[in-house]
Amino acid sequence: MSSVQPKNLKPPKLQKGETVGVIAPAGPVTPSEIQPGIKLLESFGYKVIISPHVYQRQGYLAGNDETRLQDLNAMLENQDVKVIFCARGGYGTLRLLEKIDFDLIRMNPKIIVGYSDITALLLAIYKKTGLVTFHGTMIKELSKNRKRNLASFLDFISSDKMGKVDLASGITLAPGRAEGTLLGGNLSLICHLVGTPFMPSLKKSILFVEEKEEPLYRIDRMMTHLRLSGHLKGLVGLIAGTFEGCGNISSINGVLRDTVSDLKIPLLSGLPVGHGLENISLPIGVQAFLDTEAMILSITESCVTS
Repeated sequence: MSSVQPKNLKPPKLQKGETVGVIAPAGPVTPSEIQPGIKLLESFGYKVIISPHVYQRQGYLAGNDETRLQDLNAMLENQDVKVIFCARGGYGTLRLLEKIDFDLIRMNPKIIVGYSDITALLLAIYKKTGLVTFHGTMIKELSKNRKRNLASFLDFISSDKMGKVDLASGITLAPGRAEGTLLGGNLSLICHLVGTPFMPSLKKSILFVEEKEEPLYRIDRMMTHLRLSGHLKGLVGLIAGTFEGCGNISSINGVLRDTVSDLKIPLLSGLPVGHGLENISLPIGVQAFLDTEAMILSITESCVTS
C-alpha cells in the first residue's frame, strides 16, 4: 500500500442556490436537532437534500455501517450536490474507512465538512485522494455563535480567495514562524489513525488539535503517543484549539510545550476551533503560514477551484 501523498485535489466552489447534502456518518440525530440548521441553510438560498438514513439509530450509531456508507456514496454520486455536511460527530466514522470507495471521491471532488469524530473521515480522504477537506461546523450546530461559524465556512468555500485567522487572543508558548501544510482536528481521532493506512504524514505540516472532556493525563498520553510514534518528527508548527471540559488550560499548555520542546517549532494556544462556542472553519491540506509575532495564521492558497 503506497504511502505517497496524492497531489492536492480541490473541490469546485459553492455557488448561490446550489445544493448541499446532509449525512450522518457517526452518531444518531433527531429531526428536531438538525431541522433548524437545514432551515438556516435554506434561508441562505441553498437547496438541501437529506440522506434517507439520517434519522436511523443503532445504539450509539446513526444506523449500521452499510446504510451510513450508502448515504455517503449516494451524495458523492449525486451531481447536484456540491457540499456534504455531516449532521453531528459522536462516534462511527472510523468504522467506515476500510469500506470507503476513495476512487469515487477522487472522481467526484466535493466540499466535505465536519469536526470531532469526523476528523477521521477528513484526514483519511485527504490521505487517500489529496482532496482538500474542511474542519468546521456541522448541521446540528449551524446557528451556534450567532451564525459566525457558518459564515466562516461559507467564506472559504464560496470564493477562491485566501484567508487569515486572527490569533490575537491566543497565547504564544514558543515563538516563531512556520510555513507548511495545514492539518489537524480532534486529538483523540488523530491518535486513533496512527498505525493505519489512513493517517497522513505530518512532516512539513502545521498541526492544529482540539479536544473535549479528556483529563490532563489522557491529553499527555495522546501527545506522548504521537511523539513516540514518530509522527511529530518534521512538524513545523503546532496550534492548540479549544480543550473544552479538559481542565486547567495552563496545565494543558504545559503538556503541549513539553511534548514538542525539542522540535524548536512555533507553538501557539487559543485557536478558535473545536467544541466551544466559536468553531471557525479551516481547510485541511492547503499551505499555510503561522506567525506568532503578528499572531496570524494565513491560508496561502485557495481551498476551492473556480
